[in-house]
Amino acid sequence: MGRAETLKALRADAAAARMAGLTLPQGAAWANAARQEALARVGAMGLPTKRDEYWKYTDPASLTAGEAPEAALFTPDERPMFDGTDRLRIVFVDGVYDPEMSDDMSGENLEIERLSTAMAKDIHWSKDLYGKLETEGHDPVERPLAALNTAFATDGVVIRATGKVSRPVNVSYLHRATNSDAILHHVIRVEKGADLTFLENGPAAARLSKVMEVDVADGGAFHHVRTQGRDQERRAVTGSFARLGAGSTYKSFTLTVNGRLTRNETIITITGDEAVAHVAGACVGDGKDFHHDDTVFITHDAVACESRQVFKKVLRNAATGVFQGKILVKPDAQKTDGYQISQSLLLDDDSQFLAKPELEIYADDVACSHGSTSGAIDETGLFYLRSRGVPEKEAIDLLTLAFLAEALAEIEDEALAEDLRERLESWLKRHR
Repeated sequence: MGRAETLKALRADAAAARMAGLTLPQGAAWANAARQEALARVGAMGLPTKRDEYWKYTDPASLTAGEAPEAALFTPDERPMFDGTDRLRIVFVDGVYDPEMSDDMSGENLEIERLSTAMAKDIHWSKDLYGKLETEGHDPVERPLAALNTAFATDGVVIRATGKVSRPVNVSYLHRATNSDAILHHVIRVEKGADLTFLENGPAAARLSKVMEVDVADGGAFHHVRTQGRDQERRAVTGSFARLGAGSTYKSFTLTVNGRLTRNETIITITGDEAVAHVAGACVGDGKDFHHDDTVFITHDAVACESRQVFKKVLRNAATGVFQGKILVKPDAQKTDGYQISQSLLLDDDSQFLAKPELEIYADDVACSHGSTSGAIDETGLFYLRSRGVPEKEAIDLLTLAFLAEALAEIEDEALAEDLRERLESWLKRHR
């Protein structure tokens, strides 16, 4: 058996193991058809293994295992995330919607309901989106874990913004069972000229699979801020698929601390002229069991568009960070402005940062750049602070926060950005 045949067999075995205990949820005819199509794609692709090129830095075995590895529960020692923000809160406990802890699903310029409710209706606007952006996101790279999610997702939210939504929508994920295995799928439509801020926080489950499909129409704006729960042993794979219309804006920021394995994939296709897409992340990892992977693919398929990828990782005590980022500029996407930076701050000799930045450009009137660096703490800056009486550990924390500042600056809401800075500072102080 050749290498290709061996890899195909391994993928098929992984898919069979993962799906052995899963059952396709039932809904309206269109929903059932979408799930069956996704299931067929999983069958054709199989599930990833460590031998796949796109997974060579991250072992997906615990994400494709038939049962979720157990994860000890974590009791937070700080106030709830986004607690100081006036928001519409929706709560999922181990992947199940909790109506008692959630706010009423209504708001000005806002239509929102559970995924299971929407997919039980014969006619619903999400019919044109569910699974569609995820399917398009497989070109040119297969993303079978996302297809698996589309087939088997048990819950989530569908949101349609028809104008400027004054209160952010906040989805909170609580982890209460050590062996919970959540599969969530969100569908979001931002109509022409509408504006929505979407907040996410919490660990969700011992193992989480989450897909988010976001369609931003001409002139629309989508702002996304996500914090991934501080549970030490949680595992998560997330996929965000976005399509941008003319003059639209998509900005997403993710803060990650703790966790055993996290793989965040972001796939954005810019289809309208003068659109803007920013994706950023700050990650702080501590310990040999910490593994964090950001994988980003942005396709420019329109004129005079802008994209930014800004990712910063602080790693210590043998933690591992991964960044795979690509900007693809198609032939007619002239006047593209693409920027990509991935950097790591290694606080010991045992931690590692694995990076694969890429540009693929087929247009001749573009301004694209990418860079990736990895290094230790700035000794000159450390000496300067120490010489002015700042204790060494506090000085390292200050330099760490300064290193992460460029990623945090991508958050448009300054109040949210400041809240996350304070939480990062507190986390660093506790881990001195």
